[in-house]
Amino acid sequence: MILPTHQKPLVARYRMRSRGFLNAISRRREFEGALIRVGDGFGCIHPWPELGDPSLEKCLEDLQGPQRYPIVRRALRCAEYDQVARQASESLFEEMEVPRSHATLTSSDAANVNQAVDAGFDMIKLKAGHDLEKEADFLELMSQEYPQLKWRIDFNESADAEAVRKFLLGLPEKVRRAIDFLEDPCPYSDEVWKNLNRQTRVNLAVDRESAPQSKSAQVMVIKPAVDEPYLLGEAALQNSQRAILTSYMDHPLGQAFAAWEAARLELQLPGLVGVCGLQTHHLFEPDEASEQLGAWKPEFTIPDGTGLGFDDYLDALPWTRLY
Repeated sequence: MILPTHQKPLVARYRMRSRGFLNAISRRREFEGALIRVGDGFGCIHPWPELGDPSLEKCLEDLQGPQRYPIVRRALRCAEYDQVARQASESLFEEMEVPRSHATLTSSDAANVNQAVDAGFDMIKLKAGHDLEKEADFLELMSQEYPQLKWRIDFNESADAEAVRKFLLGLPEKVRRAIDFLEDPCPYSDEVWKNLNRQTRVNLAVDRESAPQSKSAQVMVIKPAVDEPYLLGEAALQNSQRAILTSYMDHPLGQAFAAWEAARLELQLPGLVGVCGLQTHHLFEPDEASEQLGAWKPEFTIPDGTGLGFDDYLDALPWTRLY
């Protein structure tokens, strides 16, 4: 995307602090990103170097140059959509219905599960892979206490196929049936994943290798921060897969973009999108932006304002040029 001179990006850096560790392969609590402003539109760049993204500095260099990184191109696409709606004084969410979300939990904590149930969630996504034995015991205990809950377990490729097989087959049959899917249990391989699904009868979801050729997964996880949802949605249909869209555990503006893309994909490909993962602001210390997303609950709170919302907040930020 070649930008005209009068629409060169402005940047407002931000820092978010998480309430705890966010996945099995990251031990950070501080997260830096940048909101971008292109003309009247806004986007978000929130890289995860642990998951293979370039650093924030490399992303900002790329923003000024070739724009070869998907995370940069998607932020610019977000700003493009956002600008159209803001110039029309409309919300991007008008006449859109955002799918419900699961509750994302980053640790095996019974108090957090209870809080999620009280908030109305019936699907829990648990970040796992730290201690498989402890996590198996936790799942069994929670399944007894909350038999109505379904579980999504995200390993972030932190285990190998044999360890995952033992983990799943070591669970009581009733607990295994309560697992909606296991996400990125190990590095993707057609044969390995096909065998793992056949042996355990547990659905597997592909995220980090989310691509049209990932045919041995039963679920495709789409992250609008780095993925083009419609292209992957079409591939999911062809592969008879379910699709869920999730935030990038990024700035609330990025969450809003993911929510809008989830609503849009459901309009484009009706029936494809299931319960999503669009509620992650509770994982971070609250701030002015996250407060506009409201309480943690399955239903997404649409921010007030034009475009993706946050009008007054965005206008007040200290925008700077990159050069």
